[in-house]
Amino acid sequence: MTLGNAYCAAILDKKVDEIGTAEVIKVLKPVWQAKAETASRLRGRIERVLAFAEAQGWRQEGKNPAQWKNGLDAILPQRRKLSRGHHRAMIYAELPAFIQRLKGSVGIAPRVLEFLILTGARSSEAVNAQWGEIDFERRIWTVPAARMKAGKEHSVPLSMRAIEILRQMELQREEEGKFIFTGQRRGKLASEQKLDKPISAGAIEMLLRRMKVKGEATIHGFRSSFRDWAGDETSFPREVAEAALAHVVGGVEGAYRRGTALEKRRKLMEAWATFLAGGDNGNVIPLVERREVVK
Repeated sequence: MTLGNAYCAAILDKKVDEIGTAEVIKVLKPVWQAKAETASRLRGRIERVLAFAEAQGWRQEGKNPAQWKNGLDAILPQRRKLSRGHHRAMIYAELPAFIQRLKGSVGIAPRVLEFLILTGARSSEAVNAQWGEIDFERRIWTVPAARMKAGKEHSVPLSMRAIEILRQMELQREEEGKFIFTGQRRGKLASEQKLDKPISAGAIEMLLRRMKVKGEATIHGFRSSFRDWAGDETSFPREVAEAALAHVVGGVEGAYRRGTALEKRRKLMEAWATFLAGGDNGNVIPLVERREVVK
């Protein structure tokens, strides 16, 4: 779409060997500041098209007119950086005490929040978790592609504490109910109602407010807490931590992600559960030792 009439109408009727810097700038200038992210992708795609054309012998060899470094960077103004909101995250050192408070809290919201923290899941993935997605024997939670941000199925190795939470919820399971963390019944005849709907993310937000941490932490922020802990306090490779969060990455990391590295992620998540419980683990090593390992 970006290489079509929407942005590239001015050069669509030109042969690739007729496109120079002036033509590229004519395409980019209208959106360079107004749509910074789109403009960046557009420039990169034009550069790739022209590079392919040169490799095919359809353009003379030379500097690519869509090249940024030592090229368009000297002509186009620096783009305004996108303003992205950052989710407030609890300092990971405070999480073991917070988890103890969750364990002492009654209700489904504390259980789903602890499960979410243990697994590094997004709220939509956790609150909509279904019994059919759990393999107790292999200790794996398979989140379907439809609920994943990247649109790809994701296998989550479950720590022993995560399994314990699921067993607790199993005792409260409604007959034929498919959701693990169910919503709350409402109305006078609530005791007679059959319930098969998931708890809402709003219920977790209310829990954070009741625990007086809403101003310093968000649901999504617990993923950041996990990532900071994995990077600062463990010897696990970066790509294992990224795979645990189901982040979309390319290159070598992307290949690693496709391989899932399930057993390595299992060790990481078990170490995380041990840390959250206030314990220690052989995989967690001092930063000085970690640097030596890297060398």
